[in-house]
Amino acid sequence: MMRLIIGLCFAACYASPALADEIVDTRTVQIAVDGTISQRCAMGSIPNMDFGDLNRGGLSANARVAFDCNVPFTMNISGSGGALSHTTMPSGQGPYSGALPYALGISMPVRHPSVRTLTRTFDSRELRGGGSFSSNGGIATDGMTLSIQLAAPTGEAGLLAGNYVETITITVSPM
Repeated sequence: MMRLIIGLCFAACYASPALADEIVDTRTVQIAVDGTISQRCAMGSIPNMDFGDLNRGGLSANARVAFDCNVPFTMNISGSGGALSHTTMPSGQGPYSGALPYALGISMPVRHPSVRTLTRTFDSRELRGGGSFSSNGGIATDGMTLSIQLAAPTGEAGLLAGNYVETITITVSPM
């Protein structure tokens, strides 16, 4: 027991706070802290839009699409034919047209930090060469709405009988 008491006294006499040297004339310390967040743009699936009988004029369809982009972005849109086109005779035949133009509308809220809604409408013929728009420095967090409004047939006798198709491609690129 005596050895323990002597050892504790010895330790108490020679112990120092942390054996740290005092820093002379320094009153601040700087610590660098950093990290990164990767750019991300994500778009949900877009359902196919089947209009059925195209002879019924004024057809339209809307689709709500999940869309989130944590950086400003550019959206490019293209249409494969510039219209809903007849699968075998896109130029039509005789007085019947083989193409049905449409308008594609896009509407989405973007944050700058306050929310503004971007709205843009493209004519299908414009999409043949590709159309684009920018988020103007905003980010998207609340999805978007796509709308397609079919135009009236351009042929003097209406549309040629058959199936009509168009493929619209939307590509999002972070800025």
